[in-house]
Amino acid sequence: MAADAQQTVETAALAAADLAASMPRLVLEARRIAMTVQHGLHGRRRAGTGENFWQYRRFVDGEPASRVDWRRSARDDHLYVREREWEAAHTVWIWPDLSPSMDYFSRGQAPKRERALIVAFALAELLVKGGERVGMPQMMRPSANRRIAERMAEAVVLAPERPASLPPPFSPSPLSEIVLIGDFWSPAEEVAARIEQLAASGAHGHVVQVVDPAEETFPFSGRIEFREPEGGQRLTVGRAESWRAEYELKLVEHRARIRVAAERLGWSFALHRTDRPASELLLALHTRMGAGGGALTPRGGGHPYVSGGPA
Repeated sequence: MAADAQQTVETAALAAADLAASMPRLVLEARRIAMTVQHGLHGRRRAGTGENFWQYRRFVDGEPASRVDWRRSARDDHLYVREREWEAAHTVWIWPDLSPSMDYFSRGQAPKRERALIVAFALAELLVKGGERVGMPQMMRPSANRRIAERMAEAVVLAPERPASLPPPFSPSPLSEIVLIGDFWSPAEEVAARIEQLAASGAHGHVVQVVDPAEETFPFSGRIEFREPEGGQRLTVGRAESWRAEYELKLVEHRARIRVAAERLGWSFALHRTDRPASELLLALHTRMGAGGGALTPRGGGHPYVSGGPA
């Protein structure tokens, strides 16, 4: 085996060992945050088979005529169905980005990967307590197990494939909901294409970009060597501070393209910095899922955000 290949294998083995060792701590932290956020939350209301009235909606061709509410339909020229409050569990697919770029952290911050996993586990805890089923694409089948965080942690550790920087392509049902948590530093057109593929079935979703503060502010100066964590390419620059303005412009353009792609499909987009509490992201994301659709926006309008300011 070549030296480079041997080093790659050893690095992957060490990373896997570190990930496995960190899981108990991350699960405990996720459960603590979920318990904090759970106080005051109410169950999510969804259309389905419950007994309480939920809303009227337009009749869709192919549905049984017995579902038509004729009294409501008689008021205008359209047919309406009387929907009941959702009580049967549907599936929420959660994908945390575990690719090498998520290992990055600046001084005083936790790795982005840890934040993504903590939020994923905590969100799953809240959803299962609310009667939902949670799955992880290509890692774990949907489950409503009360030990959902441990199940997810085990699935992550035992995942057979090398983590990719984009969610795997799969075909969720139209009633499913998808939560993608990663840094999304892949080319914007690739990210947009994957979101479009996942939304093709009609599933609704949420894109959360998790970033380190240094990735936002570019605090580097002097002679710096930058290394691409997934491809291994290296770039040495003499006066790093001279790159700051162009970097910030490229960052805004990149994020805007992903946000526009998500919102065009009815998905929400959010930004979360690791110097902000995980509970802020969890609460805002759970609230957004309960509201259904739209961007995560501060009162009075503005740019979408979860925590850490406008996107």
